[in-house]
Amino acid sequence: MADRLPPLYALRAFEVAARSCSFTRAGEELALTQSAISRHIRSLESHLGCRLFERHGPRLRLTDAGQRLARQLNAGFSLIEQACQPFRGAGRQLRLKAPSTLTMHWLLGCLERFRQAQERTVVQLSSVWMDQDSVDFASEPYDCAVLLGNGQFGERVKCQKLFEEWLIPICAPSLLGDGPWDQAWLGGMALVHPSADRRDWKRWVQGSGLAGDLDLNRGVCFDTLDQGMAAAMAGHGVSIGDLALIGPHLRDGRLGLPFREAVATGDGYYLVWPQGSAWEDAILGLGEFLLEQRPEVGLPC
Repeated sequence: MADRLPPLYALRAFEVAARSCSFTRAGEELALTQSAISRHIRSLESHLGCRLFERHGPRLRLTDAGQRLARQLNAGFSLIEQACQPFRGAGRQLRLKAPSTLTMHWLLGCLERFRQAQERTVVQLSSVWMDQDSVDFASEPYDCAVLLGNGQFGERVKCQKLFEEWLIPICAPSLLGDGPWDQAWLGGMALVHPSADRRDWKRWVQGSGLAGDLDLNRGVCFDTLDQGMAAAMAGHGVSIGDLALIGPHLRDGRLGLPFREAVATGDGYYLVWPQGSAWEDAILGLGEFLLEQRPEVGLPC
């Protein structure tokens, strides 16, 4: 059988190169030169008797055969990694991916308390900007993730719901004045969009039934709820915030609520991990702790 299998180093070089369609980036990941990656790919193509990449000058594109092989090898190397994980010793860390806003306003504090409460599981957190929260356990170096979504994260992925997302308008208290805070007031305020596609304001307007003819094409756009929150605190307009994450800023007076209508989006924050993970016991322990630490989702009195 060994005679019929291509060299493992060639298969690995192809699997890494296929993810980015770049021999240069594959070389950087594997600590090899670009020419070495190219030689491994040519060797693999010769062994298999088919083209894996189409080359158009400096540009690369997987052939149909290359796409099929890349999918199978991706799954195969993931299984090999999972098989080896239990033997890596007690120093192994649980690699966690999470969105940046959630990290800054909730998760960092939770993980510090988790570290103080126990000694067995060490969590290595990667805070990542994501326009739409997602994770691909087959190609990304994570054991689990905390993501915002509807609970459908793909096949062979397990999840545990932590808390729901509720959206509500926020602004600096200095902008509130004496009211009334109604549709006319909002129409005269600068809008801050915490997402480039303005989806957060759209969801709130639709769910609340207020400000039905509000012009959502105006205003400044940011990439994250965190940026929108910072702009609102600085008095640059009215933004949308997640009620679960703004509680401390409401209590310390840095944010105010012009409206008390909070809208449940149907999404929530979930702890997700791949089915069959060798680290499932540790992940479940982390999930249990995060559930105990979930923020209160409610309007202040």
